[in-house]
Amino acid sequence: MTIYGGHESNSEADVQVRPLDVDDPPPGHIGYTHRVRVYLVSRLAQTALVVFLSLTAVFFLVRLSGDPVLLFLPMDIQAKDVNEFRQRLGFNDPLPVQYGRFLSGAARGDFGESLRYRRDAMRLVLERLPATLELGLAALLLAFSISIPIGILSATHRGTLVDYLGMGGAVLGQAIPGFWLGLMLIYFFSVRLHWLPTGGMGGPTHFVMPCIVLASFYAARMARLTRSSVLDVLGAEFVLTARAKGLAERIVIVKHALKNAAIPIVTLAGLETGQLLGGAVITETIFAWPGLGRLTVQALLNRDFPVVLAAVFVISVTYTFINLAVDLLYGWLDPRTRREVAA
Repeated sequence: MTIYGGHESNSEADVQVRPLDVDDPPPGHIGYTHRVRVYLVSRLAQTALVVFLSLTAVFFLVRLSGDPVLLFLPMDIQAKDVNEFRQRLGFNDPLPVQYGRFLSGAARGDFGESLRYRRDAMRLVLERLPATLELGLAALLLAFSISIPIGILSATHRGTLVDYLGMGGAVLGQAIPGFWLGLMLIYFFSVRLHWLPTGGMGGPTHFVMPCIVLASFYAARMARLTRSSVLDVLGAEFVLTARAKGLAERIVIVKHALKNAAIPIVTLAGLETGQLLGGAVITETIFAWPGLGRLTVQALLNRDFPVVLAAVFVISVTYTFINLAVDLLYGWLDPRTRREVAA
């Protein structure tokens, strides 16, 4: 009889024991891996569908803004020259023909040439993307570092002055429009006090005001959600048990309560991370930040269709992949989600 990891075999008379190898897959491992792959493939298919629908909607909507040809030609140009220019750009073709040509190019990552800059639209968008990502990540870090401690303190000091001040500040942060806050910051800290630059991208001081404007709304919403999530968990039996064991309050909050309250917080964080790319449009315009948001606004005003479509493609892909990463993070935070995938 041979025993392999607790399983018997009567092929031999002698008893041989081999310990279970750490690399041996657990029972059902192959089926679980297959289901995870199916889940990932389905999510990637959903991502492709979202990107396709986004590009289709924007393609037809930008056509409603008017003819872009007249914006790039002199006022005294003759009608035949206008028609020739439209023919060269393909705007004289029927709309279904233009749409088919656009889909064929988009599948290869080719969105055409910018009507204003006379450069490849996708390359132009990718050149501006790092500036937006730097601003977005800095604002996200600021929002997390402020909102989560405020939410925890408000939950653990419910009904006290700390709670009222924290939630009052959160409501105020959600109520103040971003463009107004940006203009007020420029007026006081740049025009009156001359402490910070009015705009542009440069040293660390150029990040201060754009980060505050971009993070204010999201930090306020995150603080309120953190407070409510932690309050729901603080009354759970496992938290009461941890306190009964004599654990320090800091360990109870950080190790037990916060991790179990993290699911809605991670959900909102994933949504806000994607929304920061869209929310950066106003902030980049106010502070003349050379990022993707400002480029998109300028392209819309100039009816630069290739740049608009390339920007929408990059933003939608980034947003959907962030949501996919958040879904995968659920499996680490809550084992029940892994069991749901395996079921």
